[in-house]
Amino acid sequence: MAGKPKRMSLIKQLLRMHQQGIGNKTIARNLGMSKNTVKRYLTKVSEGGVSINNLLSLEDPELEAVFFSGNPAYRDTRYIALKPQLDYYNKELKRTGVTRGILWEEYKANHPTNHYCYSQFCVILRQHRIASKPSMVLTHHPGDKLYIDFAGKPLSYINKDTGEQISVQVFVACLPYSDYGFAMAVPSQKTDDFIHALQCCLKDLGGVPQTLVPDNLKAAIVKASRYEPSINRVLEDFANHYNTTVTPARVRKPKDKALVENHVKLIYSRVYAKLRNDQFFDLASLNTAIKEKMQAHNQTRMQRKAYSRVEKFIADEKHTLASLPEKDFEVKYYKKLKVAHNNHIYLSSDKHHYSVPFTYIGKQVRVIYTRSILRVFADDGQLIAVHPRSLKPSGYTTTKEHLCSHHQYYKKRSPTYYMQRGYTHSETLYQYINAVFKQDKYPEQLYRSCEGILKLAKQTQYDEFTKALEIAIEHSNYSYAFLKRILENKMTQNSEQTPESPLPKHQNIRGASSYK
Repeated sequence: MAGKPKRMSLIKQLLRMHQQGIGNKTIARNLGMSKNTVKRYLTKVSEGGVSINNLLSLEDPELEAVFFSGNPAYRDTRYIALKPQLDYYNKELKRTGVTRGILWEEYKANHPTNHYCYSQFCVILRQHRIASKPSMVLTHHPGDKLYIDFAGKPLSYINKDTGEQISVQVFVACLPYSDYGFAMAVPSQKTDDFIHALQCCLKDLGGVPQTLVPDNLKAAIVKASRYEPSINRVLEDFANHYNTTVTPARVRKPKDKALVENHVKLIYSRVYAKLRNDQFFDLASLNTAIKEKMQAHNQTRMQRKAYSRVEKFIADEKHTLASLPEKDFEVKYYKKLKVAHNNHIYLSSDKHHYSVPFTYIGKQVRVIYTRSILRVFADDGQLIAVHPRSLKPSGYTTTKEHLCSHHQYYKKRSPTYYMQRGYTHSETLYQYINAVFKQDKYPEQLYRSCEGILKLAKQTQYDEFTKALEIAIEHSNYSYAFLKRILENKMTQNSEQTPESPLPKHQNIRGASSYK
């Protein structure tokens, strides 16, 4: 039918009047249309072979299909010839260097006499591509999912010491049921920063959804796959800590998380644009401003709806979220290390040594450590050591019980230890050892001297050894060697003074006058 199609309700009036025997000219005048238009509709009815009663019983769309059986463009011989090739052309467009111009040249070569022009060819190709990938409306349930992504464009703050502009990434998340959003700036997209932002997001929500749906970013996914992506172990630990699961979005399927993609666009206009003229001098102040803008965004009434995101979230979704755990999550790191001969393991990230029971010397152990604590497990899963993390380079963190008896004895040596042992023998030995440590000598040398002195105390009778100590103290000589010589030379036996006997008188004795 030429011209703009008439309303089907008007056509039904035309048919009723014709059925009543009213002439075409009168019908045209009553319905406000031309006589030729009335004639064309009636000719169409007679050619169709359908009775007027049956046509009047049809609904308007069904009646319209009788008079207008489709777009004439799709009955064009050019379209009929092109249609089988449309899938092939769309597939070829994905290949390197292939353009619509090249495809049109090939199409024109195959149909030299009856073909579309370039612009019509491109329109048909685009319409076919859109029609071949219809969108499905997803139904979301309260507390079911949390979509996670990073905004493509960064924000920044100024280092007030250097004046340097520091670029930061923006973490974005939203609950698809209420469309409640969260945004936060972090230094990078590394795993630690990603986990920190995700933990802050769950605290802001006040609960945990049933599953987390991250994009295929490296901080969350080790190996991307459409069907079985490999999830980062840290994210798995995080999900286990919060009693939830991880369901990554499919690779190159942005419609799987269309809501968070749309949220990124909204944040560009409701956060980025509104902060574009503001200056920030640290990450905390930037995040405070982002939080204020996100609160305003969540409190804004949504288009075509009588409520805001936060109203929907509080009313229908917040109570469906699982409760938060009592303790915050700490990122766990995993290593396999060999216990050295000094029964310590070396953690390269800390440049520090941690002790392990000496029975595991030479064996491989599994190490799990967080920011605050380090745990060591044997191959059978038994926990064999726990240490606080230490960042002291080249230092040693040692538990005394991990050492063998000989090493324990060696490690517990100190001046107090030796003076206590001396005191158990006698007050004199205590004073002597105390004097030993007052000498300006290397501590290890003094420990060895004390070991020798205590050994002499065991090998010598109490009285004799005490006399030897008194002689050494009298001569202010505090050493193992001097004490040993006193005992070997039996100087203790001659230490008692005997009364002096006068010399015999004889003529050879000279008096004092002889020396004047």
